[in-house]
Amino acid sequence: MQVSNALIVTSLVAVTGVLFFGLFNMLRGGSSNLSQQLMRWRVGLQFLAIVIVMGVLWFRG
Repeated sequence: MQVSNALIVTSLVAVTGVLFFGLFNMLRGGSSNLSQQLMRWRVGLQFLAIVIVMGVLWFRG
């Protein structure tokens, strides 16, 4: 149970970190290519986080 909680927290922290890094890059006027790449990573990480959360919910019954 602690492993599944750690997986969920880790995935959510990763999504949040990439989101804020991408927003910070856009606000400071950084490279638009980097911002687009970070937002693509965010979408992928969000998908992975949803898969992890749904898998944990299914596993717990």
